[in-house]
Amino acid sequence: MDGVPRVPKQWHPGSEEPAALRFSVLGPVRAWLGDDPLPAGSPQQRALLAALLLRDGRTATASELIDALWGDEPPSQALAALRTYASRLRKTLGAEVLVSESGGYAIRSLSEGALDHVRAQELAADAEKARGSGDLSRARDLLRETLALWDGEPLASIPGPYAETQRARLEEWRLQLLESRLDMDLEQGFHAEAVSELTALTAAHPLRERLRELLMLALYRSGRQAEALAVYADTRRLLADELGVDPRQGLKELQQRILQADPGLAEPSAPKAEPAAALVRPHQLPATVTDFTGRASFVQELSDVLASASSEEGRVMAVSALAGIGGVGKTTLAVHVAHQSRGAFPDGQLYVDLQGAGSRAAEPETVLGAFLRALGTADSAIPDSLEERSALYRSALDGRRVLVLLDNARDAAQVRPLLPGTEGCAALVTSRIRMVDLAGAHLVDLDVMSPEEALQLFTKIVGQERVASEREAALDVVAACGFLPLAIRIAASRLAARRTWTVSVLAAKLGDERRRLDELQAGDLAVKATFELGYGQLEPAQARAFRLLGLADGPDISLAAAAAVLDLPAEATEDLLESLVDTSLLESAAPGRYRYHDLVRLYARACAERDEQPPSERAAAMSRLLDFYLSTAAGVYAIERPGDRLVDHLEPTAYPGLVFEDRHRAQDWLYSEAISLLACVRQSTRGGFLRRSVDALWASVDLAESGTNSKAYEGVAAALREAAQEAGDAHAEARALVTLAYVHYYTGRFDPAREAAVQALELAAETDHLTSCWASNTLGVIALYQNQYDDGEAHLTRAIESFRACHDRAGEASALCNLSRIHLATGRTGSAVSLAQQGTDMYDGMGHALKGANGRYALGLALTQSGRLSEATARLGEALAVFRNSRQRLWEGMSLFRLAEADLAAQRPAQAAANAETALTVLRGIGGEWRRGNVLIVLGQALNAIGHSGRAQVCWRESLDIFQTLGAPEAATVRALLNPLAVA
Repeated sequence: MDGVPRVPKQWHPGSEEPAALRFSVLGPVRAWLGDDPLPAGSPQQRALLAALLLRDGRTATASELIDALWGDEPPSQALAALRTYASRLRKTLGAEVLVSESGGYAIRSLSEGALDHVRAQELAADAEKARGSGDLSRARDLLRETLALWDGEPLASIPGPYAETQRARLEEWRLQLLESRLDMDLEQGFHAEAVSELTALTAAHPLRERLRELLMLALYRSGRQAEALAVYADTRRLLADELGVDPRQGLKELQQRILQADPGLAEPSAPKAEPAAALVRPHQLPATVTDFTGRASFVQELSDVLASASSEEGRVMAVSALAGIGGVGKTTLAVHVAHQSRGAFPDGQLYVDLQGAGSRAAEPETVLGAFLRALGTADSAIPDSLEERSALYRSALDGRRVLVLLDNARDAAQVRPLLPGTEGCAALVTSRIRMVDLAGAHLVDLDVMSPEEALQLFTKIVGQERVASEREAALDVVAACGFLPLAIRIAASRLAARRTWTVSVLAAKLGDERRRLDELQAGDLAVKATFELGYGQLEPAQARAFRLLGLADGPDISLAAAAAVLDLPAEATEDLLESLVDTSLLESAAPGRYRYHDLVRLYARACAERDEQPPSERAAAMSRLLDFYLSTAAGVYAIERPGDRLVDHLEPTAYPGLVFEDRHRAQDWLYSEAISLLACVRQSTRGGFLRRSVDALWASVDLAESGTNSKAYEGVAAALREAAQEAGDAHAEARALVTLAYVHYYTGRFDPAREAAVQALELAAETDHLTSCWASNTLGVIALYQNQYDDGEAHLTRAIESFRACHDRAGEASALCNLSRIHLATGRTGSAVSLAQQGTDMYDGMGHALKGANGRYALGLALTQSGRLSEATARLGEALAVFRNSRQRLWEGMSLFRLAEADLAAQRPAQAAANAETALTVLRGIGGEWRRGNVLIVLGQALNAIGHSGRAQVCWRESLDIFQTLGAPEAATVRALLNPLAVA
């Protein structure tokens, strides 16, 4: 800039559209022409510009403007100065924008949205309209957009009484908008997320009672009743000390309602789901069969029940529960009735297979997540816990007419959270058991078809002409099928596809009981006979695929994993699997994923034991599957941890795994395959499988470290350790113990972690150098957490030497960062920073993003304790970003916790409280109670520093309970915080 005021470009017909002027007052007073900033002049000149902009185009007289700029003490040449400022602004903005009239000035001819203040008013008005119409989600989004227009302090650095008054008004308006947005946050169920923001806001505005009220409600709905009541006590004390008054009536009433555990506080008073989702009408019902036969009385009975729920007189939600053995046609009947009743439920139909007959029934939390998404709820709005999801689901259905079909339910406990609970909605439930404990349900027991209905169904599929001439043989067929609809459909479909067969040929095949499984229970005989019929009609390649795929545990199997089992290319595998889907012996769970009905899986395994020749092919198939998981997991490990030597010391594999282009796709595979991978590892514990299973578990350690699959990972690690003990395989046992030590450590159970690591070190000392290295490293970390610093330093020093001896730079970097923590705990901050920096540099040199974040975590701790707080915050922030991007929730939560510690040290208690609150939310259900107790200590310190002493006491008492239960030495620290005089 040359200091010469810029004049807006003139526009002439035929030239380009001129750039528009824009102004801001919700922060520094600024002007732009398009994207180019314009000079606004001296503070007084900007004060004049602000005064004119905030008059919304109305003329301000010279005397009014002089009062605005200088108040009661204007300079002697105030009018001349005012005219000078106006003249300069006119040169910058243009004469058509800053006009003179009636002895005053005005700003005119601005385009729509030119002033941020006006834009904020428009957005706030739109938000109010959206809220009034019940569209809370849009209202929240509009208020977020409104609040984003603020850029620091309004009218920043602008002098004069007018600016001071407007600054206060605009700040008050911002707080009101913020309170409205937070209120809607709570209405939509985001109470856990709101706690950290409200904590910081109450610290910044301690006398603002509405914020305190919202904080109490958010805490209460997060299950933190004691803290909610402590907020009230803190508020009452503060108001009495500062203003000599009591809390307002609304705050008092909320306290009483919390004390009484008022049920009305447990859920939002307004629907939490997006009302806009009313436009999302899910139609998830499976296709009904065109040849549906019989069941007329059941169809009428169920239709009448559904009609009663959807009628104008309907006052309760209707539930009908169909029970019967597998294959009796429960799903077919339910889907048929649901399709017939669609008109009575115009807002949609939801469907889910709950997989209740198997060992791994669908979790209600998972189903609710899928239902909420289908109803239009954003992923970010879906809470974690079952209770919160169920409440949000019921709120989303309130006022809507939706039919929910819950197929293949395990029991009433699985179903209850999935019921709509509001009038106008209905649920159809199918299950193998009779749900007598499902309150209010209309129970229907579905038996096999009558012979007449069974023959009708068979005839519809096969054709009248073929059946008419062989009626007796057709009756023999349906009798052999046990009159079960599923069996009849499979038999008839096979016959219909083979024009050269007669009905008698099919009847003869079914009459051969040698083709049936004699070990099945009588109650399931008919169902399994049906599967035998379908299997008997498969081509050899189909039959082989059917048998071998049933060997794998896990809820489903991916196409790539199935290709490994069958030892076929992916294309050929997909063709086979899709052909099995066509026979109804296999289901397509999702694109590229397949699953068996639970009874079909059992039957497939029985077929494999009976028919697979030679028998070694079964073991070979499972060996290929294990190789596939081990190879792919090792590839993921190598991408996540470049330079780590573990991948060079894993058991060799004969079957390859997948190769990924980047770490994000590798992570996607690991987390999507977690359940199936762990299931395969757990079932592969015998003979030559054991060592590969242990290595596959170690290579997938991210599943434990992230906290997402810690419980399942622990169960598999324990099973492998036990299998290795029985086999007398010290190598496998040592590695299984390392994985067990990891998962115990990640979940905060340090005694069993230490025990497992010690045993691993003893077993591996002579036979497995790499395992010995990592066992020593793990023992050093555990010793740190148990305050055994000498032992920890000895273990880590030995680990560093061992890693160097085998040229494992990644392991060495890990041990260096851990040793930094020991130095830090023993007061050697300088060397702690040096060690952590050295480890981090090594990680960076290897391109090790994820473990580099662990290095930055350790470096951030050392920098915090050495007083280099800005650097500490930067390093911890970098670590946090990587952990979030890598789905490492445990380390994400711990990074937030360490940031809170740095904030406290930097005298930023409000920010510390916000970070600690967020850490608690992220660590919910993972990391163990020990880590939660430490976060509560820091949260209490931050709260105490911002005047929330009552809440601080609640946090510390909860922390003390945790540490006393664990027998942890941190209990003494908490006692000192709770009773400093007694300790002194």
